[in-house]
Amino acid sequence: MARIKNVELPKEKRTVIGLTYIYGIGRSLAEKICANTKVDPNKKIKDLTSEDEAALRKEIDNHLTEGDLRREVQMNIKNKMEINSYQGVRHKKGLPVHGQRTSRNAKTRKGKGKVVANKKKVGK
Repeated sequence: MARIKNVELPKEKRTVIGLTYIYGIGRSLAEKICANTKVDPNKKIKDLTSEDEAALRKEIDNHLTEGDLRREVQMNIKNKMEINSYQGVRHKKGLPVHGQRTSRNAKTRKGKGKVVANKKKVGK
């Protein structure tokens, strides 16, 4: 059972796919890591030897992943909010940051719709 950077890698997946379960490692970086460590990317995680796992751990330690990367991203967002940049203001307001329109979509960022009380209709 491979455990790298406190992440359990799925046993039945190929190595190159299993490495992508670690935050900060995508497909291309996973392929580079496999190439650098000379581990077969098509080998299943459960079939890796302890030497392979050690080589993968050593190579992954050279990259910014998991907790360190999450911390850096959060610090970047906080910095933008402190200097009141456009993106920082959008983060504060809970609106989309990268120029998406908000009139029709953006439900994920804006949340559930707020009910606005309407005026009573005057009956005839």
